[in-house]
Formats: sequence, C-alpha cells, structure tokens
Amino acid sequence: MKVPMVDMLAGYPPIKDEIETAVKNVFNKANFILGEEVAGFEKEFAAHNGAKYAVGVANGTDALRMAFLASGIKAGDEVITSPFTFIATSETISQVGAIPVFADIDPVTYNLDPRSAEKKITRKTKAIVPVHLYGMPCDMDAFLALAKKHDLRLIEDTAQAFTGKYKLNGGGWKYLGSIGDCGTYSFFPAKNLGAFGDGGAVTTSDDRILETLKQLRNHGSKVRYHHEMEGFNSRLDTVQAAVLSVRLKHVEKWTELRNTVAAKYAEALKGVCVTPVVPANARHSFNYYTIRFDTKAKRDNAQKYLTEQGIANQIYYPIALHLQEAYARLGGKRGDLPVCEAVQDTVFSLPMFPELTDGQIKTVTDAVKASLTVSVGK
Repeated sequence: MKVPMVDMLAGYPPIKDEIETAVKNVFNKANFILGEEVAGFEKEFAAHNGAKYAVGVANGTDALRMAFLASGIKAGDEVITSPFTFIATSETISQVGAIPVFADIDPVTYNLDPRSAEKKITRKTKAIVPVHLYGMPCDMDAFLALAKKHDLRLIEDTAQAFTGKYKLNGGGWKYLGSIGDCGTYSFFPAKNLGAFGDGGAVTTSDDRILETLKQLRNHGSKVRYHHEMEGFNSRLDTVQAAVLSVRLKHVEKWTELRNTVAAKYAEALKGVCVTPVVPANARHSFNYYTIRFDTKAKRDNAQKYLTEQGIANQIYYPIALHLQEAYARLGGKRGDLPVCEAVQDTVFSLPMFPELTDGQIKTVTDAVKASLTVSVGK
C-alpha cells in the first residue's frame, strides 16, 4: 500500500460546499486585495489564538521578516535561534541586517535549549526566536524568563505549531504564538491550517507592532501613495483568507485527529525507536510525526526501505543551519552544537495527516519495524 506524506485532498470533500461558497462570495464582490474577508479572518484568527491582533501576510517567511522589523530588530543586532529548523527562520534574521546566532537543542523535544541559548547572549543580543518544531511547544516559561532578565524581544516561530498549546507556570493554557511579543505563522497548504496557496500571519498584542506590521505589508503606507517607510508587497490574498476562515472552523477537530494518529503510531512503535514525548504542560499539534533511531545507519536504512515500499517519508532536517554553506561566514563547524548534530543524523518523519487510516498506520509501522531486519542496498 502506498502512503503519502500528506493527503490534502482527503479532507476536502467534507468542506467542499463551504469552501466553494466562500470563494464565490469573493469572486462576486471582485475585491481581491485586502477585501473584507481578510479583516474577518484576522479577527477570527486573533480570537482563536488569544492574541489582541493578527495581520495577514503573503507567506510565513514574510511573517518572520516583518515581525523582526516591527519589533525593532536592526542591522548589527544578534538574534538567537535554533539551528534545527527550516532556513526561513534564520534567513529572515539576516535579511533585516541582523546576525543569526545558533544555540543547541534539547535532546528530547528537539527544540531550542534555553540553557544553551542563555550562554549565547551578548550585549548585542536583541531577540530570541524559539521554534516550536514539528508542532512541539518550546519551554516558554524558560524563554519568558530569559527575555525578561536580558530585556529581549521574544518572537515565536509557530509555522509548524498552529493549535499547539503551552501551560504556563502559575497560569493557564495559552496557544503557541500568543506568549511572546509576536507569533509568526505559515499557511502553506501542508500545514495544520493550510491555504490553497501561500499565506501567513503575525499575531501580537502590542499596538505599535500592529501598526508597523500593517504598514510594512503594504509598501510602508497607511494612506495610498503616502509612504512613511519602505515596506513590502506582502498582503494575504482575499481568496486565501476566505478559504482559511472556513478551514479555521475545523482545525481543532483536525488537531485532535492528528493526536489520535500520533498515539497509534507511538503504541505500534513502542520499543522500536524513539517516539515523541509530550510534556504534561504541552499540547503537540503534530504538523509532523518524527521518530528517532539510535544510529544513522538504521535511520538511513529505514528511509530507503520505506521509499522502496511506496511509503512517503522525509528528514526534517538533514543538515543543521550552522553547518550550511549559506552560513559559512559565521564560522560554524561540526562539534559546535553536538546535540543538534546527533539529532539531525538520526531523525525521520513519517506520514501525518488527520485522515490517516488504521490500515495506513499499520502499513507504515510494519515497514519501520521491518527496516530493522532488512538491509537495503545503496
């Protein structure tokens, strides 16, 4: 049985009529740029996340870039983040003139380690960017304490973690992205809340950050042809906003289904490999389901075997950012961040989407087990 990494068509039929009605409404009004559906979605999205404001932008990368600028990050500033994430996190730091500084990760959650991050803080450090990798919440109590102690901006990269939650010490549950100064999101189609194209958003409860974000996404303009700053052409498309408003109504149900799939994976793979461990004060969104082997050879063999069986799989991420050629100027080398380097060589992501059937789960997990007894040629 072939199993895809993500089946974006499986979830479409149940909401087909809702989607088509929403899109036709946009077509009938022909208000395709910053139409009323954009403002409506922003209001709904902010309310869902427990943030005061949300600003829709063209994609998740722009969300990061504009969050940095709106938070006052400028040329020469240092921004600490994880080396174990997609390059959008760090390239946007560079694109605003700042310097990405990579700290090591936690060996259990694979998220940025607060203790390693604190060791990287200098007088030039202006922000920390915890990445909620795969949908696993970072240790936000520790990062809040670091930000307060060192007077730093805290910008959450929530691209993979929409609907993830964290329970603060002495406080209640909060959605990821609503805890720091800004939360950034991607609506890439394969995400938990995916558009039918590109899209992104930034959430904040800071009025000044809000106003700057709104200007930045629209060429630095509040009033047409009046530009107080240079900005970008980065507006969330009205059609995508309409689609996202429909999908937002269903995303909590989909997250519960993802957690159900994850529990079945964990039960079937018990004792076979390392499966995600979710702390009691966290709710994982399971954008990805990532397992870990005790050696690189086992991981590589499993990937080859599953691929031969027609089972989609992926390594997120095979080369950590501090070892990428793009950051050679920073002088990173093997041995600098040992936990990250060990994890990148041994993790492996399996198919994950809400509609995965028990038969598909069994096919995947049986193949993972079989890969430990079958040697696949190079």
